[in-house]
Amino acid sequence: MIKSKELNRDFLITGCADTEAARENRSGSGSRNGRESGTGRKNRSAAGGPVGKLAGMALVMGLSLSVTACGGKEFGVHEKGVANPDTSQTSFAIMGGQSALSPGYTDNVVLNDLQADTGIKIDWTTMSESLAEQVNIRIAGEELPDAFLGVGFNNYDISRYGDDGTFIDLTPYLTEEYMPNLSRILEENPDIRSAITMDDGYIYGLPSGERMGTAGIGAAEDYSIYSVPQFSMINKAWLDELGLPVPTTLEELHTALKAFKDNDMSAKYYGNAAGSTIPMSTGFDEWCWGQNIFYAGFGFTNWPNDVCKDLVLRDDGTVDFICVSDAYREAVTYFHDWYAEGLMDPEMFSQTDSQLISKCSQGYVGVATWWYIEEVMGDHAKDYVFLPVLDGPDGTHNVTIRTGGGIGSGNLNITKACKSPANLLKFFDKWYDPEIVMQLQYGPIGVYFTGQDENGVWQSISDAESREKYGKGSGELKGEYEVAGPKLILSDYYQTTFKMEDRAIERLTDLYEYWMPYVDSTATYPVDCVYTSRELDDIDWYKASFESAVAEQEGLWLKNGGPTDEEWESYIKHLRDKCGMDKLLKVYQAAYDRYAGVESEE
Repeated sequence: MIKSKELNRDFLITGCADTEAARENRSGSGSRNGRESGTGRKNRSAAGGPVGKLAGMALVMGLSLSVTACGGKEFGVHEKGVANPDTSQTSFAIMGGQSALSPGYTDNVVLNDLQADTGIKIDWTTMSESLAEQVNIRIAGEELPDAFLGVGFNNYDISRYGDDGTFIDLTPYLTEEYMPNLSRILEENPDIRSAITMDDGYIYGLPSGERMGTAGIGAAEDYSIYSVPQFSMINKAWLDELGLPVPTTLEELHTALKAFKDNDMSAKYYGNAAGSTIPMSTGFDEWCWGQNIFYAGFGFTNWPNDVCKDLVLRDDGTVDFICVSDAYREAVTYFHDWYAEGLMDPEMFSQTDSQLISKCSQGYVGVATWWYIEEVMGDHAKDYVFLPVLDGPDGTHNVTIRTGGGIGSGNLNITKACKSPANLLKFFDKWYDPEIVMQLQYGPIGVYFTGQDENGVWQSISDAESREKYGKGSGELKGEYEVAGPKLILSDYYQTTFKMEDRAIERLTDLYEYWMPYVDSTATYPVDCVYTSRELDDIDWYKASFESAVAEQEGLWLKNGGPTDEEWESYIKHLRDKCGMDKLLKVYQAAYDRYAGVESEE
């Protein structure tokens, strides 16, 4: 760990990965082939296998596939953009994943009913272990099933297998004729279509994902449950004892924290050891338990996200990194003073979440962040209230919301071995009926779902009921019946089809009623943007180094004092010259523009 500002300046010169020249030398003088043979490519394979295993496959790029492959294997006839009219095949082989608790899918009553309804028969080969290895073996040897289910291929693999013809293009089947349920969803949610369309314009897999948002509790707007991951909280019992109000500004919070420390409130109020009070304790840049919510007084909250740390989407559709803004510099400089005064836990940079919970539950901590008050404060939860988003020195605030869970297309991919994809897709279109996906996710009606309320919304079995009737908890019951695959659960299903879990309802209610009013802009970079092969190269090369450099400097400035003008200029130059900041911005902007349907100026 770098300890001093002198070493801090050294880090600015040498801290990141490599120069562009070194990168090009390592990647075959910048050639396309050299770049794609790098280790980043191998690591990106969702199925775990190296690219080299697949080097001998024929590249198709939109042409019809031969009916018979070189090894004598019979494959279907498929052309990108054109639906195959063949309906002769009614028996299909599917390979995929399953829960460790699942007995397999052969006797699954929901799946068997769907097969009967659509006039097909499926031979299941599923496993909970060694799936990636077995998938790679099948693809490399062209011993293909008709479809892969629940593998979780990433976009790089999906594009690669679509390019070489291993996966067929599903675009012409996403219509009212073949898939009425899914086509309706895609029409109503064009962002889902964007998320599953690869950079060549084709779709090689069906969408899956869960959108749990405020629409699920009846709100007009649908904000993801992950929009504001950190809920800040303060010990109101201590405030009352000291005659202080719940703070509404950072200055008022500073006063309260100082009073907690000076009066040793942990010892005074709970009888803990003298000097045990920790005015504020969080993690550092952690998801639901970091310090980032307090940066809202400077107009942003740079909590971790699933795209790239510190990346923000502006209202005008442009992307930027908040970590090079004046507001960011002001924030780390401001909070260094709190750290120097002993108001922020010195262990915030090293402690684990369990260590934070231990401190909070023993009554040592005055202010913290977490997903729920009860989870972190334990028996002392009754003494805590939410701490509102606080105005900063200029009297303003803003929360930068976070994106929710993304939509993927790697959980149902039909291969060139399938001769009648239309028949198989009619089966999978049933999965996009809310009442069907409910049962595929949790368990059958009559087992996991026990009845409907007055609004026709299905109610799930309680844990006690499950133990009494089946001899196992409801979680284990769900694990036995859950099916892997292209399950798409939208927020409104929790209003129209099945009841959301009580804790999720509580969280979303708090989010909508208490936290979202502090959000000025709801723009957020989509987690499910699709990147080109070249863009993935740039992300692989620069992202980790960029994020590491930013995080280390942020921590050093909080501990040692904010940057001087010279240090700030060196930091920005370092991110540009050594960590590829401008290249990353170009990648994320281009990917977002495609996602949003913006015409490129290049």
